[in-house]
Amino acid sequence: MNCIILHGCPSDAEKAMNPETRTYDRHWLKWLQRELIAKGIPTENPMMPNPWQPDYEAFKKEFEKCKVNDQTILVGHSCGCAFLVRWLSETQRSIAKLILVAPWKISDEGDEGRKEFYTYQIDETIKGRVKKTVIFTSDNEEEDGKMSAEIFHNALGGEVINLPNRGHYCLSDMGTEEFPEVLKSIIE
Repeated sequence: MNCIILHGCPSDAEKAMNPETRTYDRHWLKWLQRELIAKGIPTENPMMPNPWQPDYEAFKKEFEKCKVNDQTILVGHSCGCAFLVRWLSETQRSIAKLILVAPWKISDEGDEGRKEFYTYQIDETIKGRVKKTVIFTSDNEEEDGKMSAEIFHNALGGEVINLPNRGHYCLSDMGTEEFPEVLKSIIE
């Protein structure tokens, strides 16, 4: 068993480029990686190229450096979820678990780059190739985030966990790096 955790996509390139101030690769992701490694689960948290301008092919090239097999657990945050589902749709790979945290599939109006990243048909046969799917959302997530979670759930099924007051599952929304609910859904 191994786990790959994929970060989301910040909206601001300048802020995202500074390793001291950026948060898109932090939030709960590093905490989760440390917890899983401590439990003996090899875990990677790859950095996607220029995530403030997400490009599927560039993400794919970087992501495919990771080992994925039928015992792999994939965890995505925000636009990382959109990438993982598209990748599973295209590659027809089988995995152990797919965990989508605050999944996003709706681009802002006029943002052609993100529109290309988010616009794809979800292959509903993923349901038969993933042993377990869990989708985390929150009561105070943005409406497009709630709609995105519903889009993924309608296509993939699985369990939806709606936690109160978690927003978009960012550090600023959660107030902590710890996310025991996602850890539990991985190790159970």
